[in-house]
Amino acid sequence: MLSAPLLNQEEPSDATNYKTSPSARHGVQDNAPIVMATRTEDGGFTTTEGTLRVSKPFRSRSTKKLRAMVTFEPRKTHFDTTNEASGTNEFRGFFTLFWMSLFLFTLQTYVSSVEANGYALSFAFATLFSRHAVMLALSDLLLVSTTILCVPFAKAISKGWISYYWTGAILQHVFQACMLLVTVTWTFHRQWPWVQSGFLTLHSFVMIMKMYSYVSVNGYLQWIYKRSIDVFAELNGATARVGGLEQALRDATSERAQAQAASQLTETPVSNDTSTPMEMSTPDPEGVLMKSFTDVKTAAALRQRLAAVSSSSEEKTESERGAVNGGGRENEKVEVACVLSYHPDEHVAGLAKEFLDLDSELVSTGPEQVRWPDNVTYRNFAVYQLIPTLVYELEYPRTDRIRPMYIFEKTVAFMGSFALLYTVAECFIIPLTPTPDQSFFRSLLDLALPFMIAFLLLFYIIFECICNGFAELSYFADRLFYEDWWNSTSWEEFSRKWNKPVHTFLLRHVYASTRASYGLSRTTAMFVTFFFSAMAHELVMAIVTKKIRMYLFLMQLIQIPLILVCRAPAIQRNKLMGNVVFWLGLYAGFPLLCVAYVAY
Repeated sequence: MLSAPLLNQEEPSDATNYKTSPSARHGVQDNAPIVMATRTEDGGFTTTEGTLRVSKPFRSRSTKKLRAMVTFEPRKTHFDTTNEASGTNEFRGFFTLFWMSLFLFTLQTYVSSVEANGYALSFAFATLFSRHAVMLALSDLLLVSTTILCVPFAKAISKGWISYYWTGAILQHVFQACMLLVTVTWTFHRQWPWVQSGFLTLHSFVMIMKMYSYVSVNGYLQWIYKRSIDVFAELNGATARVGGLEQALRDATSERAQAQAASQLTETPVSNDTSTPMEMSTPDPEGVLMKSFTDVKTAAALRQRLAAVSSSSEEKTESERGAVNGGGRENEKVEVACVLSYHPDEHVAGLAKEFLDLDSELVSTGPEQVRWPDNVTYRNFAVYQLIPTLVYELEYPRTDRIRPMYIFEKTVAFMGSFALLYTVAECFIIPLTPTPDQSFFRSLLDLALPFMIAFLLLFYIIFECICNGFAELSYFADRLFYEDWWNSTSWEEFSRKWNKPVHTFLLRHVYASTRASYGLSRTTAMFVTFFFSAMAHELVMAIVTKKIRMYLFLMQLIQIPLILVCRAPAIQRNKLMGNVVFWLGLYAGFPLLCVAYVAY
């Protein structure tokens, strides 16, 4: 199921979308991808990727040098059993109560069915969705295999054989439109039931979004690379007007030395505390924390930077600028630009800073410091396909190992939740499928609770079991696939929180892209994004039901004026009423769509 986007912010808030200043991106002591940070009660710093903690200095027993330990704790989903924050939540008992109640309800359903019919389940629904299973698996395998064509296409872009703007972009859209058309045509040709048709269509949407993000990001980086070459050429011309490159480097080096001397006078002295590393407030029984040791000066600088970011300070010291890990000619350019950024001539310094700004986008902010186009490989694309995200990045936050027991836990949770979902569908939804001669309101009443339970189970299966399982297998550390959408007070908040991967994709590649490319206003870009999302939802419903009714399309577009109304101060102040209205809408929406599409 797709998700409508939140459209009241300019940049995605997903952890994979991290940016830093050019000086930070090229700094030898600045490997942490930090966008924003807030202090925690235990002295850590919460960033868009997770929580960073820097220990007090301690003396190494082997080298007798002062060292400090830096610990990174990645974000986790709310219902993950390894999430310490959820484990200490005062409402955690209701989570246990929910599963126990659902189990008892299912058991009572089985017993009643055995007494009445002689069997617990008829498995009529299982016969429906197991039909054509082999052909569906082969079709899906072909669909996934087709995405590998993105790699040679991206290689052609990186080598300059194809210019992404706009030849590559047009070819990309044509190919993806043909891919979707073939998928839809194939489902109709095979005359598959709604389960098979819906699955293949939704999976094709996922693959198309992944392909689009992969190619568009590499295409954008091609444009950045070309622009950086042009700016560096301008920088060479500017240095020629101030006495040549060698003279410009000497002048800039002198200016940098003066700046560094001034900064050292105001530098905070490093503590001489030689105690052992302070105890981390979060235990690490599963080995999910990532720890590294660094020298005291670097740790102090990191702690100061985190504290500065947490207080919303925008000042960046020029002494942070250095050379980024790289090789060959590109590394030489970066070193030259880093030095020239201190040049007393404002034009020369401005061009050097612009080049560093452009070059910083070509290098990932993670520990691997991946530089474009070194990322354009089949292995990199295969890993990206496994990672449960729809937005491509040069590098993702990673864990250091796979936990077999964690995979086992998510597998068992998936199987148990699917069994419950199947029971609800076969016993309480399919027998109550509405017909035109039935009472409209009675159908809504009969289907409201079963559909809500089915939605909650399906949400848990996809975002808690499947996404976390693939994240563990692909060493993906940032696992905030959803937020506390159940506390939503508006549809805007719900659409932002319940499906983070799709929300981030729509926000970056539709909303932000249309604003940047076509100069659309916020309201217009919001309408375009909702229109795109609504059309995708309606296409799925048309394939599943074999009908074109536009009910879901219209219901999604109606959310736009509702979002604007919900922004009124009087409504925003009453959180309880907003949450009640949200749940009433969710309760009514699912059976309303079922009755509308099936009976009418």
